[in-house]
Amino acid sequence: MAALYFDHAATTPCDPRVQAVLLRALAEENGNPHSTTHASGTRAAQMVEQARAEVAALLGAEAREIVFTSGATESNNLAIKGAVRHLAAQGNARRRVITVATEHKCVLQSVEDLAQEGFEPVVLPVNAQGVLEPDVLATALADAPTALVSIAAANNETGVLQDLAALGALVTQAGALLHTDLAQAAGKIALDLHHLPVALASVSSHKLYGPKGAGALYVRRRPRVRLTPLFSGGGQERGLRSGTLPGFLLAGFGAACRIAQADMARDGAHLAALQAQFVARLQVRLPGCVVNAQEAVRLPGIFSLRLPPDLRAADVLEAMPELEVSLGSACSSAALAPSYVLEAMGLSFDEAGRSLRLSPGRFTSTAEAERAADSLAQAALQVRATPPRARPTA
Repeated sequence: MAALYFDHAATTPCDPRVQAVLLRALAEENGNPHSTTHASGTRAAQMVEQARAEVAALLGAEAREIVFTSGATESNNLAIKGAVRHLAAQGNARRRVITVATEHKCVLQSVEDLAQEGFEPVVLPVNAQGVLEPDVLATALADAPTALVSIAAANNETGVLQDLAALGALVTQAGALLHTDLAQAAGKIALDLHHLPVALASVSSHKLYGPKGAGALYVRRRPRVRLTPLFSGGGQERGLRSGTLPGFLLAGFGAACRIAQADMARDGAHLAALQAQFVARLQVRLPGCVVNAQEAVRLPGIFSLRLPPDLRAADVLEAMPELEVSLGSACSSAALAPSYVLEAMGLSFDEAGRSLRLSPGRFTSTAEAERAADSLAQAALQVRATPPRARPTA
């Protein structure tokens, strides 16, 4: 029987409609989009600009506010480091850079890296539901002049949504820039960046059924946000991100954004139904399971499930190879360590170690959700029946 893929938060399969665009672009458009002195280059450039417009439309932005990158990790680094370095180069005295304890590792590390350059990294706590409370942010902003604040719209382990409008208003009032990682949110919730107090926003193609290796950074034009590039080169992407653009990947990225915008309401309803069916079925077969951050406003497609006290997530994961899930963020799961996101929410080491992240997707069926719940319950019962000495160690 085929594996049940419930790890869409790590990466999504390429939508067949996107695959068709990718293959056509790869076969037909082999020109360099920066060589517009001939027809092949011009066609490639037009393909890139169409993709730029499609990404912008999904985000509620202008096409010229979209800078293409290799993915959200690069976009996050460019946004955070590029913005504060530019401010410092212009003589701006603001040195505080704020983020949140539940952010993706690339954001946390980017902020920490800036300490070596004389900046002050500040990592704020969240409440028990994984939400950054406005008064916590307000206090941090009042303590010292702040250059930039980075807050993800949606958490990649729990699906918890932050109130960007309220938090962003505080950031703007303090004279700082707000960056948001939209890797999990883009294509899943409606976004209108022009009506949010967001200066910079990161997106990744492979999180919304597009190809890996493509992403974007939204850079607000009014009021204009300026960045220092991460590396030198030919000055492509308005000098912010040098390098020859992969036209066929971007064509697929654009198509994925266009499809996500059209299918967003249907996808959301489908994912919410799958989660409800999965949890209801599992709780019958394996009582005592809890959804972490269940009181928070969350994305419908990502949820963190805490197993009963006598079960370790790593043991259950080992016992159900047919169900593909993770212990947390894909960048940390290989360590088989409890999630730092859950520990930041106040869960104990044991509670975090009993938690799994599940994320069904656009093509997951109701029958597959039921099979997944049955598989997890069966694996848990198998682990319970295994003498502790025979269980694998993490």
